[in-house]
Amino acid sequence: MAGDAENANENEIKVLLVDDHSMFREGLARLLDKQPSFSVVGQCGTSAEALAELKKSGANMVLLDVDLGRERALDFVLEARKRGFEGKVLVVTAGVSGAEAVQLVQSGVAGILHKYHSGDELRTAIRQVAGGGVWLDDEYLPAIFRTVDRTRPSAKPQLAEREKATLRFIFQGKTNKEIGVQLEISEGAVKAALRQLFDKLGVRTRSQLVKVALEQYREQL
Repeated sequence: MAGDAENANENEIKVLLVDDHSMFREGLARLLDKQPSFSVVGQCGTSAEALAELKKSGANMVLLDVDLGRERALDFVLEARKRGFEGKVLVVTAGVSGAEAVQLVQSGVAGILHKYHSGDELRTAIRQVAGGGVWLDDEYLPAIFRTVDRTRPSAKPQLAEREKATLRFIFQGKTNKEIGVQLEISEGAVKAALRQLFDKLGVRTRSQLVKVALEQYREQL
């Protein structure tokens, strides 16, 4: 029984909410606290408050608004990484420019979710990001692609058609099982395609895979 309790605690998603609108934060907190796998460990309205809370709160997930008054989400993410935060960051926003979305992805943000989504979709995005996946709303993809520098020299390997298709579905936030259904292949074949992509692009995580693909492989997708 004690071991089960320890495992449950390890798997708990400890969320720090960072948004300068207190009513929105409080609504999110009530929504997430209803789920046994979620624990809201702090609420902050500014980047400075959030940076101070990160370590002592034990958060392993940050839900982050883009606009924090005079501050921006990117500044928080860069400073949090500098201070050694290794948890996941999911940006929950009313809107973000294409250029800033690229910067956020490059800084290590694992997802960008629009605030108009339902509570169920928010919880799905959190679980996906917490599990090592990525979440990018479709509406941000064209803007992100347009801001990628296509002038860089590209002495890089070409992607196979299945690898390209797998990447497109990863951009859409789909799980391995969902990708398998779309491509009509087994989940094991999807995992094999991902391993090939990781090796070919020299990355270790899905977030890194998305970043490199956006930077260097736009013309192939």
